[in-house]
Amino acid sequence: MIGAHMDSPTLRVKPISKKQGEGFIQVGVETYGGGLWHTWFDRDLSMAGRAMVKDRNGRFVQKLVRIERPILRIPTLAVHLDRQETFTFNKETQLFPIAGLVAAELNRQGKSDGTAKAGITNEDCSSTHFSPLKAPGERHHPHVVEIIASEVEVAPSEIVDFEMVLYDTQKSCVGGLNEELLFSPRLDNLEMSFCSIVGLINSVNSSSSLDEEESIRLVSLFDHEEIGSNTAQGADSNFLPTVIRRLSVLPGFGGKAEPDPDAYEQTLSKSFLISADMAHSVNPNYGAKYETDHKPEMNKGTVIKINANARYATNSPGIVLVEKTARRAKVPLQLFVVRNDSSCGSTIGPMLSASLGMRTLDLGNPQLSMHSIRETGGIYDVDYAIKLFESFFVHYTELGGSVIVD
Repeated sequence: MIGAHMDSPTLRVKPISKKQGEGFIQVGVETYGGGLWHTWFDRDLSMAGRAMVKDRNGRFVQKLVRIERPILRIPTLAVHLDRQETFTFNKETQLFPIAGLVAAELNRQGKSDGTAKAGITNEDCSSTHFSPLKAPGERHHPHVVEIIASEVEVAPSEIVDFEMVLYDTQKSCVGGLNEELLFSPRLDNLEMSFCSIVGLINSVNSSSSLDEEESIRLVSLFDHEEIGSNTAQGADSNFLPTVIRRLSVLPGFGGKAEPDPDAYEQTLSKSFLISADMAHSVNPNYGAKYETDHKPEMNKGTVIKINANARYATNSPGIVLVEKTARRAKVPLQLFVVRNDSSCGSTIGPMLSASLGMRTLDLGNPQLSMHSIRETGGIYDVDYAIKLFESFFVHYTELGGSVIVD
């Protein structure tokens, strides 16, 4: 099994987001996760998320939204007005993006400053129907609601609520003098999510690849890792244990007509989890921040992450297994620990190994600028990880039994 997460630090639109100041329309946002928020300034931003829409049958259905054109920007203060050596700002008052000019919006609506009315009115406000909350068009700028409605092809009045996050509209691209680098948002952790899924697909490409297979191959991708995973969609929920329990008692699994009463426990003891989350590449401008003998490099292979205080779940038996897997795939590996005088991040690995009692190892591809709005990785490491994960799925049944721990 491979476990990874799909969320990344971002800015989320507040439930009541309508703001304006000094003639600008602004959108209120709150921070999600531990982002490098200074990197969000002066970027071409837009919104994506989901809207709850009332359909013709009176049901409330989810519609996915992505506004592809830039509509927002967080402007920095000119250096002439504040020559601070270290860029600092208040996340509550100085991180609000601008969405346009008040005058332009009034002109679009055919209104003046004296006749402007705030928002799309709730159709129930003037009737006898009680409305517990203000309509989205009153809580948010009407044009924002109209754009979201246009994306899902409904009337603005049919938008009941929405959850939107901001994202950078600049596309991912290959970079570097020799096209050896990957410049992209959200490499942490969409790269590992992508590599694990492709590795799983590649492992079953052959029509006979599962004929003699005694194990179930599984990838589980979680939300909310960046905020602790303690949610219904997070790795700290009962979702994965429940799925494994149901799979372990399938009739015929393991060649038996009826499952053993302790099939779930046997499954856990025989299984292995790779916790796949991006790792830190050495930064040439900050070389002293890394432990001298553990400086992962880009395009030198996936990084096995180790921590004596169990911030990662890696141990020696797991390293042996993954090394044998990498040998079959002919891909390189690297080792990483943080300095003793440095803090260490964590992953879903320790919490899943604790809840499942399953052998677990943490690894990930090296990258720079983790948690920035624009991150950097190695293009060849993507291929290395895919081949490693494919080899893991194909050879685990054979190799897993060869690593013995009393």
